[in-house]
Amino acid sequence: MIDALTSAFSAAQQTLFEHVVQPLVFATGGGSILEDAYDATGWLLVGLIQLAVMLALIGPLQRWRPMEVWPDQRAVRVDVLYTLLHRLGLIRVALFFTVDPLWNDLWGWLAVQGVAGVQLDAWVAPLWVGVTDTALAGFLVYLVAFDLADYGLHRAQHRFNWWWALHAVHHSQRQMTMWTDSRNHLLDDLLRDALMVTLGHAIGVAPGQFVAVVACTQLVENLSHANARLSFGWLGARLVVGPRFHRVHHGVGIGHESQGQGTLGGHNFAVLLPVWDMLFRTARFDGGNEPTGIRDQASEAGGRDYGEGFWAQQWLGLKRLLFFKKDRS
Repeated sequence: MIDALTSAFSAAQQTLFEHVVQPLVFATGGGSILEDAYDATGWLLVGLIQLAVMLALIGPLQRWRPMEVWPDQRAVRVDVLYTLLHRLGLIRVALFFTVDPLWNDLWGWLAVQGVAGVQLDAWVAPLWVGVTDTALAGFLVYLVAFDLADYGLHRAQHRFNWWWALHAVHHSQRQMTMWTDSRNHLLDDLLRDALMVTLGHAIGVAPGQFVAVVACTQLVENLSHANARLSFGWLGARLVVGPRFHRVHHGVGIGHESQGQGTLGGHNFAVLLPVWDMLFRTARFDGGNEPTGIRDQASEAGGRDYGEGFWAQQWLGLKRLLFFKKDRS
């Protein structure tokens, strides 16, 4: 099954590269980056598949049983822009020309120094020959490893004032939908991606596995942000993060505070597996119908402006970061 899917994806990537990406690269004089362009085609294909799944499956769920209905959905359209920028590879292109060369130099330098990571799936493979040494088992091992890391990073985003200043862009959406997952400050994304890529090198995930882990994780996140009255039941809610569980995380005064107004923290930080919240005592399975947003957006709490458009949200996030010591709200 895994081999068949991999072969189908590789064939589609080759076709997209030969008929669309490669001609564009040659037309713009980028013949020297063909290999990188081929890798980027894989990310583009993943993004197109994700958008198709969102529109074909998650979108109808939102229309079938919406949690909220808004007459004005301009805020949602901004989230669509965020999603297109990320899923169609525009952010990755920017990273390729700015940050990737620095990362590649770092990995090269570490290799020369004899510093190498571990091969996590190789550790697990001998445990049950015929089961834990399969491609599916390797994928699941890395999926769980990255999910645990995601939980830790997410708690850090809610723990440190300077990081929350950036992450607040994500939580300031009061019209949460399947598009909201990609609504993040660019510096927040850059920091998180740098840490996750570093982890990938450290535990030996193969490029193809890394793409698959990211793709699956993002689709579950799209579902968990969906504007849908969807319950997974008592057991299901404890096995995988769904819209009800994650809406608590975005609830005003619940998902971003632990000790009351003016504090940081929250509940339900897990991305895929609620077990991390259960283990570290941050899980809340009650609620799920609360309005979303940040407490200080309300007029009675000061009516703080988090920006309506993409550039306003980016600028105000940067402004909060620069002055977080003076303004911890």
